[in-house]
Amino acid sequence: MMRAAAGEAASVLRAATETHLHLRQRLFAIGLATFGVAIACTLLAYLLERHGPETEIHSFFDAFFWASTQLLTVSSSIKNPVTDGGKLLDIFMEAYAITVVATLAGSFGAFFHRRSLERSS
Repeated sequence: MMRAAAGEAASVLRAATETHLHLRQRLFAIGLATFGVAIACTLLAYLLERHGPETEIHSFFDAFFWASTQLLTVSSSIKNPVTDGGKLLDIFMEAYAITVVATLAGSFGAFFHRRSLERSS
């Protein structure tokens, strides 16, 4: 089972079939978009939160850490934003993260469905 999964993963990396290429393109696009969103959210979090009262975001790294953990886990060891702009940014990031998870689930579902059709043919 693990060997088959590793083989499929390698096939996605090298785009062995059109189906594998399609999944690789989707994963790359999602990864690239998420990287861009993480950088933009880091900049915004730094600008919006660094002078807020009782904020824990004082440096660019603090903002990067907070934005990254919010996008990856919807939580952070840094407390919630204290400014209105930071709170709106947090809502956007949580909505984006939920959308990415749903998109990934759909992408993998489409991939496995198409692969099962190819294998049964």
